[in-house]
Amino acid sequence: MTKLNLSLVVLLLSFGLIVNGQTVKIGAVNWADKNLAVSQFRNGDNIPEVKTDEEWAKLGDQKKPAWCYYQNDSANGTKYGKLYNWYAVNDKRGLAPAGWHIATDDEWQLLIDGLGGEETAGIKIKSTTGWNNNGNGNNSAGFNGLAAGARNYDGSFAEIGKTAFWWTFWVTKARQPFNPTYRFTTCNDNAVGRDNDNQGNGYAVRCIKEEKNVESIAWLIYLQSV
Repeated sequence: MTKLNLSLVVLLLSFGLIVNGQTVKIGAVNWADKNLAVSQFRNGDNIPEVKTDEEWAKLGDQKKPAWCYYQNDSANGTKYGKLYNWYAVNDKRGLAPAGWHIATDDEWQLLIDGLGGEETAGIKIKSTTGWNNNGNGNNSAGFNGLAAGARNYDGSFAEIGKTAFWWTFWVTKARQPFNPTYRFTTCNDNAVGRDNDNQGNGYAVRCIKEEKNVESIAWLIYLQSV
């Protein structure tokens, strides 16, 4: 190994960036290296795939879970993962597979703070290709954030190539706003924003791997609170 390569390994290890198949270790946290793409809850129940605008809006109004591919194209699912409404994310049956949990709002904040703060973290988590308007990132964190776009509560699709949206998870209902929180970054700047939005919207989800494959303390606290 050359001196330069050895120095690079030392630098990556000191930052805590280790990519290993399904995960990327950023700091002390093992993040999934891609967006979630499950079609069943943890207990094996199917999550409805919804294609029509009318059915998507209907399930949102009924506060029922749903997922879709962007523009109902499975090729987008292969690249970007699935888009889920909040009712899928918040379902007690568990959207994240066993051994994983949906990244909480606090865990997102720790990620952002560790990457220099909200104004600069975006360029470090954005992928190096696929963003419009020369908005690619450098992906120095290894997160590989893709501009997967969204599905609006009325069933329309928007923002592919422009914006990445990820639902976040709150530990207790007492802290959760009326509308759930999501994180986002766009092709137009290097920031990672935070906002609340309609529960019927479809956004991507990023998970965190549990230590020693045990249930998340945050998830257990949540289950006890509902």
